[in-house]
This record gives sequence, structure tokens and C-alpha cells, in this order.
Amino acid sequence: QVPLVESGGGLVQAGGSLRLSCAASGRTFSASAMGWFRQAPGKERERVAAISWNGGSVYYTDSVKGRFTISRDNAKNTLYLQMNSLNTEDTATYYCAADTRYQYMDYLGRNYDYWGQGTQVTVSS
Repeated sequence: QVPLVESGGGLVQAGGSLRLSCAASGRTFSASAMGWFRQAPGKERERVAAISWNGGSVYYTDSVKGRFTISRDNAKNTLYLQMNSLNTEDTATYYCAADTRYQYMDYLGRNYDYWGQGTQVTVSS
């Protein structure tokens, strides 16, 4: 059983929007910090956004601030990433991940121990 499954990727024109979803299995994830990462060809993986277990704290990398929104619905065990005003530099494979070490804490994650398989986002100019 794969704990995390992403969906919602695709091809979009610059300026467009996409919403990624990450379906988690098991109650552990609803108590854990989660994050979205991305990796473009030839580049290192970077953390795009992170969220604490209850959504009380969030983090965004500078390049996506004001454009991306991370959220979660613990009742549905689902993590989201709303991406607006997409540009070609956002093209990458996007992964969701969970750091299950510290649960029910105001914590954004550091060493993520569960990963999804990734979903491709391609932004055309």
C-alpha cells in the first residue's frame, strides 16, 4: 500500500492554475507535518511549501509566495497545493511528503519519511 498518492498535475499555459492533491492513508498523516516538494530536470529537489498538522503554521519558498497556497483537510486525509499565476519555472515533478516523527505539534517538518510517487506539472509559454 502506497501511503501518499499525488494527483492533479498536467499541462497548463503560463498564467494558469492547477490544484494538486495528495491522498494519504492512515491516521498518522493527519497528525503530521506535510510538505510539497518539486524537482526539475538537472536541478535539486526543493521544498515548495509545508504545513503543520492542523494548518496553524505554513511555509513557502520565496519564489512561490503569493502564488501558491498549501492546505489540508484532515477529515479527508488530503493535502492540497493551489498553484496560481504559473510560469515556466514552475515546471517540475511535484511530490508530497510527510514527516511523521513529531505529531500534533506546531512543526513544519525537516526529515520527511514518507513520499509520494510524484505528479508532473508542465507550464508552457
